[in-house]
Amino acid sequence: MSSLKTALLAAVAVTAMGAGAARANIIVGVAGPMTGSNAAFGEQYRRGAEKAIEDINAKGGLLGQKLSLAVEDDACDPKQAVNVANDLVSKNVAVVIGHFCSSSSIPASSVYAESNVIEISPGSTNPVYTDRGMPDLFRVCGRDDSQGPTAAKYVAEHFKGKRVAVLNDKSAYGKGLADEFAKELHSLGVKEVFNDSITVGDKDFSPLIAKLKNIKVDVIYFGGYETEGGLIVRQAAEQGLKATLIGGDALVTQDFWSITGPTGNGTLMTFGPDPRLNPANADLVKAFRAQHYEPEAYTLYTYGAIQAWAQAVKKAGSIDSTKVEKSLRANKFDTVLGKIGFDAKGDVTAPGYVFYMWKDGKYVYAK
Repeated sequence: MSSLKTALLAAVAVTAMGAGAARANIIVGVAGPMTGSNAAFGEQYRRGAEKAIEDINAKGGLLGQKLSLAVEDDACDPKQAVNVANDLVSKNVAVVIGHFCSSSSIPASSVYAESNVIEISPGSTNPVYTDRGMPDLFRVCGRDDSQGPTAAKYVAEHFKGKRVAVLNDKSAYGKGLADEFAKELHSLGVKEVFNDSITVGDKDFSPLIAKLKNIKVDVIYFGGYETEGGLIVRQAAEQGLKATLIGGDALVTQDFWSITGPTGNGTLMTFGPDPRLNPANADLVKAFRAQHYEPEAYTLYTYGAIQAWAQAVKKAGSIDSTKVEKSLRANKFDTVLGKIGFDAKGDVTAPGYVFYMWKDGKYVYAK
């Protein structure tokens, strides 16, 4: 009798454990720069993910389970990104939405690939990220070999005969973007008059600006992030260098304007179509603003990344990574970014880059 009772109790315990496991939340990992000079982008990731998960859970969750969020800070540091990746894998996340800096996404992705964890980046644009044939990797943003050439064509058309300088910050993102820009510029028959690099974290660009002023530069193409880009713009204005700075998607944040103030007027940059302007997203944008938060730049790209993954999970009927990977590549998804899909590499199939201009504290479409 005792042994039978023990067996029955054990069976009940196992059943209870199984029921508990079935009710356990599905964990979504978010990785990005929550601290450091690029923390504004980390906040965009976090805010977009929180809202996406809140909205999915409000509709009953996913496959009968609720979603929960695990946020990790990589500070855009490659070594820290690897540690973050290992930590997220240990938490049994179903997907990682991240990272932001390509220099973080690329090394972290190797950790996810080894553990068969899907990574969807809202903002890593370096081609290397998806060019390595890893089946777990996706992104909802564009690539630098599209972004750089878009900028080069714009410069060749709108700044004919002007003297162009090319700068990069030596990062995987910044150098990759600047190199793609210069390559396309050369193919269009235009040669820059200056090409050099800066170091992330530098604060005084006076010697560099003096050189650019001396050779009468009209346009500065900058491959790098908002902090250094903003300082270059402000210090150039202070030193009387009237050159237009053109950059990539990393300038699409209010932190850039916080550094430049009115000296940032006229700065140009490339980014994907702004999902805030899509009438279908009006209620979502209103909800963010009701929380006194402006869902700029990568906020809605993060939201859209989670939407695409969640829809792929539903179509696959499982959170198993192998099944979801196939679902992501085989289907189209209705998201705040529009109807999107992914190609064989994991790159998004969606409209490409457009130009924006900073004007009185806001970025608007450039004509």
